[in-house]
Amino acid sequence: MIFGWGKKQVDDDDDDDDEEEIEYVLFQGSLNGIEPDMKGNAKLVQAGLLRAKELVTSALDRRAEMIRLEPKGQFSVSTLFVDGVPFPGSKMQSQAALAVTQMLKLLAGLDVKERTKPQSGGIKAQHLEDKYEIRIDTQPITGGGERLIVRIRNVKQNFETPDELGWGEGLKAKIREHASQKKGIILAAGPPLSGVSCAAFGVLRSIDAYLYNILSVAKTGKDIAHVAEFKPEEGDTMQQTIARAIRAEGDVIFLPPCRDAEFAKLMLEESEDGCLISEMTAKDAAEAIARFVQLTGDPITCAERLHAVISQKLVRLLCPDCKQAYRPNPKLLQKVGLPPETKVLYRAPKPEEEEEEDEDYEPCEKCGGVGYFGRTGMVEFIETTPAMKEIIEAGADAAKIREQAKKEKMQSWQSDGMRLVAAGKTSLEELQRVFKPA
Repeated sequence: MIFGWGKKQVDDDDDDDDEEEIEYVLFQGSLNGIEPDMKGNAKLVQAGLLRAKELVTSALDRRAEMIRLEPKGQFSVSTLFVDGVPFPGSKMQSQAALAVTQMLKLLAGLDVKERTKPQSGGIKAQHLEDKYEIRIDTQPITGGGERLIVRIRNVKQNFETPDELGWGEGLKAKIREHASQKKGIILAAGPPLSGVSCAAFGVLRSIDAYLYNILSVAKTGKDIAHVAEFKPEEGDTMQQTIARAIRAEGDVIFLPPCRDAEFAKLMLEESEDGCLISEMTAKDAAEAIARFVQLTGDPITCAERLHAVISQKLVRLLCPDCKQAYRPNPKLLQKVGLPPETKVLYRAPKPEEEEEEDEDYEPCEKCGGVGYFGRTGMVEFIETTPAMKEIIEAGADAAKIREQAKKEKMQSWQSDGMRLVAAGKTSLEELQRVFKPA
């Protein structure tokens, strides 16, 4: 079932018969299978459906992956996130924003009457030729009202394989090396919205599924090639499920995220007989190691069984249609650590300078004049080498773990970022933006 209109005709000129068609997003049902009661909420549909379609369509036209609609007194302000960078969106009366929020909740199969608790759901959608999954999250705020977060994913665009994530061959080889031991723990870590789950899938897909039996006890909601879903038996605990998966000759076991001490201790205990892959929230790889040790309370066993931690930071890619080449200054190359024989680097064009020089300047059609199009991951990878094990066994904090990783020249965000700069995929200016203290 498709809800509402897909097109709206707008008069360009009252004296002209020409009309411009706007293709609005089509909402095609909730992800949870609950059919919205459109008739029973007719007033809400009248007040909110078209506004909701306008908000989401505008975001799609601007390539936004997220919308935040925040009440600010009598008005609500929307912010669009394009490749992770916030841009101002529309401003609307608080009552109009409420109608939009409630409408999207209805379409996502959520409870429109509940405004005091967080809710999460999703909508199937289509815009032009592309299909999307639109995730809806609402959160009550102090003083009344709800904050609305809309996350948009193009179904065709996946960032889960190592190649899609832009990982180098050396990193994939290291992951395969650790997984080949058929024991130990590999973690993907990072803060929210940094692509932690994508990194975890990247780790999983770096492993040769023809050589190793890979089983997943996590509810991924995805059909991963050569990875068999291992369903728990009724009444089984997670420990019993993992043990059964290992007895079923699982060499690599994909687990749900590690969020507490109980789960961390369970992973540590079961990792002697299988390679376990999971994810956890942390600032970076070093903090993830320190936190995992803290959760388990067993630094010696952690040093032995926590084999590697990968952490990803997303960086924008230069637009291939408008990026500009330049010859770097030798002193600049020396300062940033690039080889002196580097002949060319790339950067985004500066629209304001182009406009001054050329009155006929038009922004790039592909990126809209932003200079960047899409994102990729910069990856840091910390392994428990003999020297790192000594640091972990001594109960070192995250700072000392980072220091040791730097001493051993392990792959860092900075080194991987420079790899992307040298390859012409991103710019030094973008790295400066990403690493700028918040």
